[in-house]
Amino acid sequence: MRHAGMLSAIALVSGLYDIAVGASLALGRPLLTSLFNLPAPVPPIHADLNALFVTTVGIGYWWPYTDPVRFRWYLWLMGPVLKGAGAVTFVLDHVLRGSPRSFLLFAASDGVLAIVTLWALLRADRSEADS
Repeated sequence: MRHAGMLSAIALVSGLYDIAVGASLALGRPLLTSLFNLPAPVPPIHADLNALFVTTVGIGYWWPYTDPVRFRWYLWLMGPVLKGAGAVTFVLDHVLRGSPRSFLLFAASDGVLAIVTLWALLRADRSEADS
């Protein structure tokens, strides 16, 4: 599959992005709360679990990075589905509940990764069908 390289690159970027966000939530919480002008999470376990979740998702990208054809399902699930739903959730939270405008940065980054992943997966599927 000639699109495997593109899917591997997307898996690498997505994985590094998620690991960076998770590490920031776990290790850089005071900096994040000041940058986004937010109070510290109460109880902190909510942020700890989010950090664990996002980091684990990022680590999971290792498999599609090494074999994007075999682990394409992970790219579908964590890209268009999870990151796409996450982007929509961030926007809705901002509109409906008034979450900080700065959270739209996460909507944008998740949304871009979801769209790029969707585009690459559909392109790879179409190419495979034409073969």
